[in-house]
Amino acid sequence: MKIGIIGTGRVGSSLAYTLVARGLAEELVLYNRKPEVAVGEALDLEHALAFTQRRMAIRAGDVDAFTGADVIALCASRPLPEGATDRRLLGPQNVALGRELLPAFARVAPNARLVVLSNPVDVLTYYAVEHTGFPAERVLGCGTLVDSARFRAMLSREIGVNPSDLRAYVMGEHGPAQFPMMSSAQAGGERLADTSARQAMFRDVVNAGITILKNKGYTSHAVAMAGSLLIEAIAFDTRQTFPVSQRLNGYLGERDVALSVPAVVGTNGVEKLLQPEMNDKERQAFRDAAGSVRESLRFAAEAG
Repeated sequence: MKIGIIGTGRVGSSLAYTLVARGLAEELVLYNRKPEVAVGEALDLEHALAFTQRRMAIRAGDVDAFTGADVIALCASRPLPEGATDRRLLGPQNVALGRELLPAFARVAPNARLVVLSNPVDVLTYYAVEHTGFPAERVLGCGTLVDSARFRAMLSREIGVNPSDLRAYVMGEHGPAQFPMMSSAQAGGERLADTSARQAMFRDVVNAGITILKNKGYTSHAVAMAGSLLIEAIAFDTRQTFPVSQRLNGYLGERDVALSVPAVVGTNGVEKLLQPEMNDKERQAFRDAAGSVRESLRFAAEAG
């Protein structure tokens, strides 16, 4: 498994470390627009590898170094304006960055699966399909995977069940228009009631990223871990179900937009999209999320 990471900033370096610690690659290639940053990161990771029982080739390189990559992770991003907390503001600059970078990487790794970690993830996932020419199922945005994990962790503390045994998805936009699928949330087959306390928990989930931004200035570790789970599912064809951002073509009536929906992830990327039953409130929330992302797509296009 040859994995390439575009962008070795805070998210990219955290993802690279996670992949090394978990031994998910035989070859790991790092690219940064400032080559010396990728060189330093590769050397640091080589030294970290010495403390593991795994063998892995780690190197920095240019676009050609990604030739034949099985998975490429997009972590490159412009910085969020100082004091800003709305990740959608990154849309115009990061869409332009993707337009600049992705076509060349797609040419040298035409069969790669692209995992998008940069924000705004739904907007970038949508445009990455165009920039790479890849089919939509081979372009996966990290989407609401972290949001869903945060929500399950909060539910776990309330009901005393391990988070991995809970089925509770956050769907829609990775942003303010996300929503919890409470009508299908369950633990061991037992439905979880949609209570006001659990809706309050979900509001904390929506605000969690902003809280982290305000305190440390950026988020990195959780999204890197989420990205590594998607890469693991591709590498080992685990066929696990994750809520990932996908460019949709008729899913629940929505098309020409990217949103997070439950997907089976395996060797080919998204193997299958699942369509959970929704109540009227959730169907409306899904439409609202589609409208919100379309607005962000228009903003990115007009500003770019």
